[in-house]
Amino acid sequence: MKNTISALLLGTALTLASASLAAAQDKSVKIGVLTDNSGLYADLGGAGSTLAAQMAVEDSGLAAKGWKVDVISADHQNKPDIGTTIARQWIDVEKVDIFMDVLNSGVALAVNNVVKEKNAILIDTGAATSDLTNAQCSPNTIHWAYDTYMLANSTGQALVKAGGDTWYFLTADYAFGAALERDTTTVVQKAGGKVLGSVKHPLNSSDFSSFLLQAQASKAKIVGLANAGGDTTNSIKQAAEFGIVSGGQKLAGLLLFITDVHSLGLNVAQGLNFTETFYWDLNDGTRAFAKRFSERTKNKAMPSMVQAGVYSGLIHYFKALEAMGGNPHDGAKVVDKMKSMPTDDPLFGPGSIRIDGRKIHPAYLFEVKKPSESKGPWDYYKLVGTVAADQAFRPLSESVCPLVKK
Repeated sequence: MKNTISALLLGTALTLASASLAAAQDKSVKIGVLTDNSGLYADLGGAGSTLAAQMAVEDSGLAAKGWKVDVISADHQNKPDIGTTIARQWIDVEKVDIFMDVLNSGVALAVNNVVKEKNAILIDTGAATSDLTNAQCSPNTIHWAYDTYMLANSTGQALVKAGGDTWYFLTADYAFGAALERDTTTVVQKAGGKVLGSVKHPLNSSDFSSFLLQAQASKAKIVGLANAGGDTTNSIKQAAEFGIVSGGQKLAGLLLFITDVHSLGLNVAQGLNFTETFYWDLNDGTRAFAKRFSERTKNKAMPSMVQAGVYSGLIHYFKALEAMGGNPHDGAKVVDKMKSMPTDDPLFGPGSIRIDGRKIHPAYLFEVKKPSESKGPWDYYKLVGTVAADQAFRPLSESVCPLVKK
């Protein structure tokens, strides 16, 4: 009897050890780029985000080391219900390990819940809401490129210090707009400024006339655009038609991308101040990547901050998997490993990932060049100032993330 029990125990131990070894040696990865492929954010994410993911796979060198890495993509159409349906299908049927990009804060917050429930991974580079690493933080989610707190803290504070002490907001009517207006209002008021009012507009609007007239009537020094993509470019174009800037008010593009400036043209965009954490012409590393990226896009576009974040996030993810000796297909476990390792790549430089999932790196305050200052295609930004990595994002002392132990 004792021999039988011993044999059973030994057999169980060997089975467990074998399963553990198999998990450690599993070198298969499936990446899902969940983005806006056809809507108002397609240029700053979309096919470019999928390309960035493919470039990260190629540059990782994993294929030569026996890894099998697949990249798939889908369009969430900026609808949380479609996003969550795709997420569940991808995890349950397609066996996707990691979600990338996930533009649109409403979609990202919904997918964040699915990823936690299913123990997958979300590296969010597209959505802006700072709630992803605050009230709705998760052990399975990393917020990579930027967020609403950083945008407000950098652009908002700089404009108030420069004399823009009265604000009126044009706000996209969903989670992202609400978070950006909320975070910027806090910064403006803390810096001694006042918010005179705000108006919400539907996502993907074409006519901003009534909203802009209200902003104009407010007499606020700063009209804060708490929107993004096509909504931002349309509101800036129409503001020019109404003579808002020529009338003495200043537009604050609280979230502006290189693709937006390209769409607007320097004649319209010149003088805009905004914050990003990536620009293709920052240094040799960013220029080298941007050149390779541009050569593979249809319109020879330079990469956006979102697309750069996809590449950077995956490079670090691959380093963590290699350090683990294989893919355990355990989202929380892999994210823990990623947090334990310093980040470093040619696009964002050295950095780290905090306990709340916030990726830490510097932020840059830019101003759009005048046409006469631009030396060629996509030469659009001049650097106004740098916010240090440890000052750009919400301090842990202010966090309500359950992962943060006070």
